[in-house]
Amino acid sequence: MKRTLFIALLAVAFSPNGDSLASGIGDRLEANDGQLQAILAGHRDWVIAVAFSPDGSTLASGSDDHEIRLWDTSNGQPKATLKGHRGSIRSVAFAPDGKTLASGSDDGTIRLWDVGTEQLK
Repeated sequence: MKRTLFIALLAVAFSPNGDSLASGIGDRLEANDGQLQAILAGHRDWVIAVAFSPDGSTLASGSDDHEIRLWDTSNGQPKATLKGHRGSIRSVAFAPDGKTLASGSDDGTIRLWDVGTEQLK
């Protein structure tokens, strides 16, 4: 698969089964398998970080808008918006069981989120 993009690409992540690739492109996410599957629009600034949950059902995205968004990968719809950082989100990672999401920010903090309740731990 080769796709040429003419914009800054800041984050990429494969789905756990390897069938999809999510990329942070500008203020949106793209999930594709060689062909564009979906554009996940919702962030108000650059998408800097992306990660799939271990079971592939959720995609997390972090942005310069200081927010983390959780997306349902089956339909591309937003599941939640996580707010708590005071700086750009630079990294997101799911725990192996998928129940916790870690996020790192320019505000100098790492935050742990309960994915089920969408609250800080």
